[in-house]
Amino acid sequence: MKTAEKMSTREVVLVAMITAATVVIARIFIIPVPMTHGNVNLCDAGIFIAALLLGQRDGAIVGGLAGFLLDLISGYSQYMLFSLVVHGLEGFVAGAIGYRAKPRWQIVAVIVAVIVMVLGYFVSDSILYQIPVGILGVPMNLVQGLVGAVVGYLMSLTLKNRLSYLS
Repeated sequence: MKTAEKMSTREVVLVAMITAATVVIARIFIIPVPMTHGNVNLCDAGIFIAALLLGQRDGAIVGGLAGFLLDLISGYSQYMLFSLVVHGLEGFVAGAIGYRAKPRWQIVAVIVAVIVMVLGYFVSDSILYQIPVGILGVPMNLVQGLVGAVVGYLMSLTLKNRLSYLS
């Protein structure tokens, strides 16, 4: 799916379903991190699945909406707008580099996107709470991103082989 194309009804429904599944999975598998006022979850996995299978536009949509909605329902409303931007950029970057790319480039895509996410939350935490909190958040955000990268990459490979209309 290219960025300038209009979305068909099928594409809108698919992106909405991936967004909803991402929010549900991230909400079920959640580990609170009190020192950073955040949590570790699997939101990134859904973002990477969307980005690698559907491209930068849909990766950005799933990332931004899932991050925003997850913060809204999880009691982290102070992060909602930050998550909209940070996870949206994460999905955009992963899709821009990894969509329809060889496996090596898809791995590069998720690693670069994890770095974007970690830097984005460093800035977010630093704005919301102060730079020391931003620094404290880096290791946990890195763990969350890397776990999401591994799960999302492996799931995208599995799904791509089973969903022929995505090719």
